[in-house]
Amino acid sequence: MRALELLAPARTASIGIAAIDCGADAVYIAGPSFGARQAAGNSVEDIAQLCSYAHRFGAKIYATVNTLLRDDEIPEARQLVKALEEAGVDALIVQDPKVLEMSDTLIMHASTQCAIRTVEKAKGLESLGFGRLVLERELPLERVRAISSAVDAEIEFFVHGALCVCYSGECYLSEYLTGRSANRGACAQPCRSLYDLEDASGKTLVRSKALLSLKDYKLLERLEDLAEAGVSSFKIEGRLKSESYVRNVVKAYSEALDALIARYPDKYRRSSFGKVTGGFVPDLDKTFNRGYTELFLDGRRGQWSSMDAPKSMGEYVGTVARILPDGLILKPANAGISLSNGDGFAFTSRDGSIVGFRADRCDGLTIRCKRVEGLREGLRLYRNISAAFEKTLESAKPVREIRVNLSVDLSDGIRISAVTEDGRKACVQEKTPFDAAREPEKMLRTLEAQLSKRSGHYSFQVSEINDAVAVPFMPASFINGLRRDLAARLDAIPVNALPIRRGVKDPSSAFVLSYDFGDELMRSKYCVRHELGLCPRQGKAKKAEPLFLVNSGKRLRLDFQCAVCEMTVSTES
Repeated sequence: MRALELLAPARTASIGIAAIDCGADAVYIAGPSFGARQAAGNSVEDIAQLCSYAHRFGAKIYATVNTLLRDDEIPEARQLVKALEEAGVDALIVQDPKVLEMSDTLIMHASTQCAIRTVEKAKGLESLGFGRLVLERELPLERVRAISSAVDAEIEFFVHGALCVCYSGECYLSEYLTGRSANRGACAQPCRSLYDLEDASGKTLVRSKALLSLKDYKLLERLEDLAEAGVSSFKIEGRLKSESYVRNVVKAYSEALDALIARYPDKYRRSSFGKVTGGFVPDLDKTFNRGYTELFLDGRRGQWSSMDAPKSMGEYVGTVARILPDGLILKPANAGISLSNGDGFAFTSRDGSIVGFRADRCDGLTIRCKRVEGLREGLRLYRNISAAFEKTLESAKPVREIRVNLSVDLSDGIRISAVTEDGRKACVQEKTPFDAAREPEKMLRTLEAQLSKRSGHYSFQVSEINDAVAVPFMPASFINGLRRDLAARLDAIPVNALPIRRGVKDPSSAFVLSYDFGDELMRSKYCVRHELGLCPRQGKAKKAEPLFLVNSGKRLRLDFQCAVCEMTVSTES
């Protein structure tokens, strides 16, 4: 039976705890440095607290140490790795192979920044000692299957969130344009910027579009396909995202993963313990997204671009029916549209830019707000912040509990034996200093009801009561004390967490991870020419090439490798 893991992002330790509560089997988070997200650093102390919380459920914490290191940074990185190990992290997510030599005990995962998209590279990285490989997002399912079949390492694959337009770890566009390196955690996101497209003669083909911006990834309906192809860890992107985003997405995918396992109970299981109950009903359309795509998973090109909406537009709610002095009246997209005070809206202006505004008050379909430049009748309006949904996410929080089975023996006082879902065992035994109950049946019902409650993060359930002798009367306070005592005893026993694979270094390996790509700034499966309907394979006349992206006076050359169906972006020369 193979364990399946839902891996959630966390900008902070508190968001990591929220992800665990919503059903994540593991969380990835950055320490104070070298985490490939300069805006998402955390103290080692906070990570230690997150580890302690996650380990209650056998959930794992992976720390990101996935920037490329300068030689003068190696001593600091070594100290960080040691501190993270002492904090209790279960593995490191690594880009630079030098980190492999910094710990003999920590498990190492090859980051998506390693751009793993071939069997040969996967085998090479495994030979260096990586126990898990985080594959490239642009891969077709058949390639995922081929890589999984060729290695013993665990396979991790992204299933949701923002998409880089290029192959991960091989983007130098931000550094070239702004001096901010993506491989140093400081990406300026030039793929979301607006560009003109020119042909070789200087003719402008497209003006002011986010030509490199992709929709967001969503593989909620493809988890079974991925599991069948060998994926064990399903990763959600978003270490810069809000807590409400993480809660919503994690709960949606956790429920989908539970449904998959319910269909194949003899084939799969979750990699951590604890049942999530209560809380909100997830809705991925109500959280940040640029529209969704499954990208190249089926080996076919689709409409991947979000060039008209590089920011989150949200759900389409209708058109502007009438402009008012203090707002507008909405013509709803359907009868189910309900607006709330504080909702956020967006629309595309005449020049192609995205304009957003907040509603001060909503009365039915009337939106009261400050004057918004560019609003006009007939505009398509989107809601990118649902105030009511955000409030529900905040107030209706799920509860995660470890299930505990209890057996009660009343033959000599009271003895309660407990077995958790992860196999820990504990018992309490007391002589009852009480007389026999006047109503034994009622006492037994009370005993079962008082024991079958929650204590801490445990959910107790009585499976049997042996009452071979007279049933003693036991006050509720006495029974509750026994239940709390059991919870404390279970807390003292480490959870029987499922192991994650440890890599084994091949001393004969000659594999070297290289990051030298010459003048190439990025390489991508995405193709601007195809997206705009300009590809000769689409029956269109070929434009004068190469094509160029132009932004603020800088020109970027586009070349098209049709044999492998890839596009490169490089400097103009």
